[in-house]
Amino acid sequence: MDSRPGILVVDDEPRSVEVIARVLDEDFEVFPATTAEAELRHLENEWIQVILADQRMPDVTGVALLAQARERWPDVARILITGYTDPDDMIGAINDAGIYQFVAKPWHPDQLLLTVRNAAKLYRLQREHDRLSIEMKLLGPTLETRLASRRERIRQGFHFDSLIRAVGSPLDETCRVAAQVATFDVPVLILGETGTGKELLARAIHYGSLRADRPFQAENCGAIPDELLESELFGHKKGAFTGAVANRVGLLEQADGGTVFLDEIGDVSPAFQVKLLRFLQEGEIRPVGSNESRQVNVRVIAATHRDLAAEVEAGRFRQDLYYRLSTMVLDVPPLRRRPGDIRLLAEAILAQLCTTHGKALKGLTAEAIACLEAYDWPGNVRELQNELTRALVLADRDRLGPESLSAKVLAGAAGRNDAIHIAGTESGPLRDRVERVESAILLETLMRYRWNKSKAAKELGLSRVGLRAKLERYGLAPGGNRSH
Repeated sequence: MDSRPGILVVDDEPRSVEVIARVLDEDFEVFPATTAEAELRHLENEWIQVILADQRMPDVTGVALLAQARERWPDVARILITGYTDPDDMIGAINDAGIYQFVAKPWHPDQLLLTVRNAAKLYRLQREHDRLSIEMKLLGPTLETRLASRRERIRQGFHFDSLIRAVGSPLDETCRVAAQVATFDVPVLILGETGTGKELLARAIHYGSLRADRPFQAENCGAIPDELLESELFGHKKGAFTGAVANRVGLLEQADGGTVFLDEIGDVSPAFQVKLLRFLQEGEIRPVGSNESRQVNVRVIAATHRDLAAEVEAGRFRQDLYYRLSTMVLDVPPLRRRPGDIRLLAEAILAQLCTTHGKALKGLTAEAIACLEAYDWPGNVRELQNELTRALVLADRDRLGPESLSAKVLAGAAGRNDAIHIAGTESGPLRDRVERVESAILLETLMRYRWNKSKAAKELGLSRVGLRAKLERYGLAPGGNRSH
């Protein structure tokens, strides 16, 4: 079977049909017709993609012939060959027969060949478009179902229950109030130290709100200067400043109908506080370099590690802006106030890190968890994540033990039970209390040196034999176990 596109040439002069066939024969399968009946027969029996019809024929005009073909085979590309180029005739032909293109006599072979090639390409593209349109209609419900499923997975992924915490965690109350606030379209101010997970809480509020199907955009306001922050939030016009090579849509407009999270809002300058207050009051943005304002509808969730009430009192933060942002205030407790959450957080973070870095570990030892729980974590969850990432990279066992933790964490954990604290708060005979102090000092030193007994003995002024004797006496071993 000939796979070349089928071209029907209609002309009452056989010689003209032969000439056109010779021009097209190399690229196309040409079907000649010198009468309307022959044309109809080819259309009914062959796969015709393009019709070339001469306008002047004795029994019927080319326009009339193409108009008839259009009624039954509308996808076929129609080309009219004519020696007349009267505008009225051309408009009539386009309206009546849906002519794809005119070929004027005398035509050039290359011009004719190019015109027919383009017409065949048009036919192919139209068929492909129709096929995809049908498939899209069939896939429509499936795609909608998939989209709804993905949205639901995102909601579940950022649900309040996804904020990892133990039963009775101080974070419970914060999440309880946040879940109530989520369904009310009011501004929220989240307070908490750096690294406590304020953005995760903001996302949970967004996905628990009526705006969940709309965008969530986040911006760290303390990380960039005023000029760039204004451009990031409000957008800019091309040429508004050096480097503005194209128009930019700001985050507030991108999040129209959704939520914008403004992190570290307490770090913005007084000048930018005025611009932000105007937006909160009017709900309008004006891109940098533009004279036109645009209305946007977003919910603002702000966060800061600063005490904004104290900043207002000191005159560094506008009181009116504070009240605009703080309709509801949520406090995220630091990790040192959530020691019961540390084990669950560490296990979840480590599992994610193993997946990300392709390194399989069975988890953390009880001793490592004890060290993590005893450390203060001034950098909160973010510091915990960094610590576990470092430990994972250096790990040479299937479980992370104290030997995988940094000296800072080990020293900090030991510092929570230092010798002075033990001596001052525990009762008992002097000998027992002194032994507990000595045991604590030995344990802290060994943990700091990752149980390198030579280095520990050198710092403590002991021989290796003497150190070994003390370890046996107090029952100290890697992991922090001891008998006293």
